[in-house]
Amino acid sequence: QVRLGESGGGLVQAGGSLRLSCVASGSIVRINAMGWYRQVPGKQRELVTTITSGGSTNYLDSVKGRFTISRDNAQNTVYLQMNSLKPEDTAVYYCNADVTTGLWRHVYWGQGTQVTVSS
Repeated sequence: QVRLGESGGGLVQAGGSLRLSCVASGSIVRINAMGWYRQVPGKQRELVTTITSGGSTNYLDSVKGRFTISRDNAQNTVYLQMNSLKPEDTAVYYCNADVTTGLWRHVYWGQGTQVTVSS
């Protein structure tokens, strides 16, 4: 069993910053790609950014230049540094990890953390 634990969400004014963290724990052999998604009520969950085990990244166009994803492979942790936040960034942010355990490979999700940006 693998668990993803997120932290770092909260309320911030427009233009401010937040840093999200997500730690993976459990019977992990290897973590492949990790990423962050977000969802607002009534809309589909959207991909914000991903990072491969080798460090290659990609971003949603609307967050390029403002958000930065990074990971610490030794700590099984992925981070999302969010700068210059806008009200439209308000959402529940979910951590995602493609994990190989001793038996299989599976994508796991965190429970989500609320980010609210006030104007």
